[in-house]
Amino acid sequence: MPSGGNLTNSITIIGRGVPSNYEISVDGAIEMINADPDRKAVIVSEQTAEGAIDTGVDRFRFSGEMANVHLVDWNGTPAPASPSTPEVNIDYSVPARSADS
Repeated sequence: MPSGGNLTNSITIIGRGVPSNYEISVDGAIEMINADPDRKAVIVSEQTAEGAIDTGVDRFRFSGEMANVHLVDWNGTPAPASPSTPEVNIDYSVPARSADS
């Protein structure tokens, strides 16, 4: 998986205090930037990231365009039908940040 390089876009997943699952897909490359994916139990492949979140923030950097975002709460109710699913912020052309940011 690339580290930095042309991964100028960012995705932030913000937990709302309820256990929820997410899957994000891009048409380029993706990497987690604020934590060790193994420690957070997040699966990151070349173009997809899958994880669970209840509180806190998971951040990713990616290239290309956003292809898909799928969010479900602990009952399996998808966004936007559930107000408990995480908030997702997508920013394009964001300067690279260190892994500690």
